[in-house]
Amino acid sequence: MPRTTRTTRTLTSALALGLAGAALTACSPAGDDADAPHDVVAAFYPLQFVAERVGGEHVAVTSLTPPGGESHDLELSPASVARVGDADVVVYLSGFQAATDEAVASTSPAHVVDTAEAAALEVAPDGVEPGTGDSLDPHFWLDPTRLADVAHQVADTLAEVDPEHAGDFAAGADALVADLDALDAELEAGLAACRGATLVASHEAFGYLAQRYGLHQVGLSGIDPEVEPSPARLRDVAATVEAEGVRTLFFETLTSPKVTQTLADDLGVATAVLDPLEGLAEDDERDYLDVMRDNLAALTDGLTCSA
Repeated sequence: MPRTTRTTRTLTSALALGLAGAALTACSPAGDDADAPHDVVAAFYPLQFVAERVGGEHVAVTSLTPPGGESHDLELSPASVARVGDADVVVYLSGFQAATDEAVASTSPAHVVDTAEAAALEVAPDGVEPGTGDSLDPHFWLDPTRLADVAHQVADTLAEVDPEHAGDFAAGADALVADLDALDAELEAGLAACRGATLVASHEAFGYLAQRYGLHQVGLSGIDPEVEPSPARLRDVAATVEAEGVRTLFFETLTSPKVTQTLADDLGVATAVLDPLEGLAEDDERDYLDVMRDNLAALTDGLTCSA
């Protein structure tokens, strides 16, 4: 048989086998694709943490707020807006990030978890008049019991998307709630001697934490950390520090400590880091639970407590 004929037949057979394989693949069940993780988009880190813990191996979670980014004034690229519309589930907090609100409204994702209802947002949750404005305080996640209320909300929505794994989602939510309850107990015990202490922070992010554990929050700035405190506000804070024997002014990880440090230097008091957990730095290997325990250590060291 001529060599060219054998080669032609070999190529023809290989092509036929390839086409047959492709046909079988097309007719076969989805296989790996059916087990692919569901695409979940979270607005910012604490919601990302909840979605990851509840969804486990069944989800791939991305955050609209990049590591080290400022969550309050988030801006979204067209690609990020498209990602919101294409996601299997979007977890966000309405009224907190205008760009995310607009993306959800314009793309109408199939499944949306708005955590605002479960979080039961309040104005000045620690009962103290806010430094600026009368807006709802969005920082509910700094009270772990409020974040726990979001866990089952996320689990229920994931179960709608993937009923087959509803039990896994419920179990993930239960495990997360147990961890958050344990954290709450640690905070309660650790701050018991500090009840009534004044917590002076660079911005009013800690109202829910103060409410939960009996502290009195005073912020240099209001809810939005980008708003510079006025000279009058700084004078008021300075008077509070001196009158109440405050030993430490707390600044944050993702914003400049300059104003807080300058005031602390003027007053002769210390400074320390208190993380509002709006986002984590890119190289930060801690999670929500780790950071909250670090916050507990900073508070017990820095507040004026009775013991």
